[in-house]
Amino acid sequence: MDNLLQYLNQNQPIAIALLYLVLAGAYLLVVPLAIMLYLKLRWYNATSFERGFMYFLVFFFFPGLLLLAPFMNFRPQRRQISS
Repeated sequence: MDNLLQYLNQNQPIAIALLYLVLAGAYLLVVPLAIMLYLKLRWYNATSFERGFMYFLVFFFFPGLLLLAPFMNFRPQRRQISS
């Protein structure tokens, strides 16, 4: 444990930069992707409380959702008309 603390004290700027990079990646890519998949699964059958929670998540993670939006396609599938 002491070796790890000593290493972090010597390389503190690198550790802080890596921490910021990991947090930014989670905020801008990982969590918004999970939110988009959750919204796709639950959008049409969510309760009112759950829908309010969805709106909160979209508001809170808006920058990441905006980054991922051009790559997502949630249009409904074509209906097959049988004759």
